[in-house]
Amino acid sequence: MSGIHPTALIAAGAELDAGVTVGPYTVIGPHVRIGAGTTIGPHCVIEGHTTIGRDNRIFQFNSLGAIPQDKKYKGEPCELVIGERNTIREFCTFNIGSPGDVGVTRVGDDNWIMAYVHLAHDCQVGNNTIFANNSQLAGHVHVGDWVILGGFTVVHQFVRIGAHSMTAMCSLLFADLPPFVMCQGQPAAARSMNYEGLRRRGFSPERIAGVKAMHKALYRQDLSLEAAQAHIASISQTEAQCEPDVRMMTDFLKQTSAQRGIVR
Repeated sequence: MSGIHPTALIAAGAELDAGVTVGPYTVIGPHVRIGAGTTIGPHCVIEGHTTIGRDNRIFQFNSLGAIPQDKKYKGEPCELVIGERNTIREFCTFNIGSPGDVGVTRVGDDNWIMAYVHLAHDCQVGNNTIFANNSQLAGHVHVGDWVILGGFTVVHQFVRIGAHSMTAMCSLLFADLPPFVMCQGQPAAARSMNYEGLRRRGFSPERIAGVKAMHKALYRQDLSLEAAQAHIASISQTEAQCEPDVRMMTDFLKQTSAQRGIVR
């Protein structure tokens, strides 16, 4: 394969499409599959049961598919699955899943992941996200589509981050971050909703007004979480365009445990 540098070590059993490019001194293990158009820089290690889709750009010095940093792990054949058209910058570490969860760490499509990002075991990352430098996710974290994590964001294990939400630099998340919410602080506190991001994604004025109404119910009316959910559920009754956004918010809040709570 002309795209494989002669110093790269590709184990027998690895499946690389003919269009894959691999840089110098990269090591690829026997259970790795890589799709067409993906480029892998020098000095990477890709191991474990790892599947990488098409047209990804993986820069130098990444470690993908290593075993989880979990003392309970005993060598089970868990996985790392990466989708298509992702950019993964330098010094990132993505671990495989663990038998204590679904057994798969998953990254979707079209994500922009900057340097030194860590995805621990069983993280589930959606599509079109941006993780700035040094974002650190502990195990079992779920991240929705279009999320933006500011640099040095740290996320506690089992936290969920809703679609279209955003964290400021150096945020520390111990609780679930609902969809659309912008937060900042240590621990993180809600500051506003991601209105500018929604405008850039083509949200209509009516849908943005619905997000504003949800923000008011959650953070400005001194309501309990249960009362806020009931109020949010009624918003789509007066504005049909908001129904998908309201449903996403109510579904997210229903899954929030009393122990974890939400960023307030």
